[in-house]
Amino acid sequence: MENVWPAFALTLLAGLSTGIGSALAFFTTRTNTKFLAISLGFSAGVMLYVSFVEIFQKARESLIFELGQDNGTGLTVAAFFSGIALAALIDRLVPGFENPHEIRGVEQMQPGQQPADEQLLRMGLFSALAIAIHNFPEGLATFIAALSDLKLGISTAVAIAIHNIPEGIAVAVPIYYATGSRKKAFTLSFASGLAEPVGALIGFLVLMFFVSNLVFGIMFAAVGGIMVYIALDELLPCAERYGEHHLAITGLVSGMFVMALSLVLLG
Repeated sequence: MENVWPAFALTLLAGLSTGIGSALAFFTTRTNTKFLAISLGFSAGVMLYVSFVEIFQKARESLIFELGQDNGTGLTVAAFFSGIALAALIDRLVPGFENPHEIRGVEQMQPGQQPADEQLLRMGLFSALAIAIHNFPEGLATFIAALSDLKLGISTAVAIAIHNIPEGIAVAVPIYYATGSRKKAFTLSFASGLAEPVGALIGFLVLMFFVSNLVFGIMFAAVGGIMVYIALDELLPCAERYGEHHLAITGLVSGMFVMALSLVLLG
């Protein structure tokens, strides 16, 4: 548990990168869709490689040590798919029209496009709540990864941060559209990222009171599942919608290659 404070710091920085997205919405006039497509694909590649090559294997080793080969492997697989199911359930509970992963561009923030409307304001506030709900398991994933291996945590935090930038735009745009207030849009978008350190805090409390190879292995395997779901359900589709298919795949392969290279050189 010696990496607790660095793990919290990484989780906080990853979560607050939603503020970068909302700031971009205020200071740019067009969305750089090609850059976002490559960046999101890159983030997905990092998450997929880390989940399958590092996180799953470390969780399996921990659980095999506790339970033996067959039981340990079986529980790793079960926890992994439980993580996917948890992320899918959270995604399912967020209504589609309020889902923060709907693509929005900064072009939608041009003056004169913000009618005052209570229904739009309500939708904007629910968008901020929705992204906070989505960020909770991401915070847990970043924290647990950093707690296990700081280098792994840094890679995960960078991937989550890249993922959160367009989410910041997705939250800021509808809130600004509803209220006409840049300050309110930025504040709520920025605050929604705080759900990630809250997720880290929950993870810390669980580990602090029930710390063991068994508990850590189960949580680590579940985190791998959460990250795979985020990559396949959110990042890649988002990259595809922002840009061309080949740009998204180029980013994906680049992310996997950079992650593999870093693990070889720094491992």
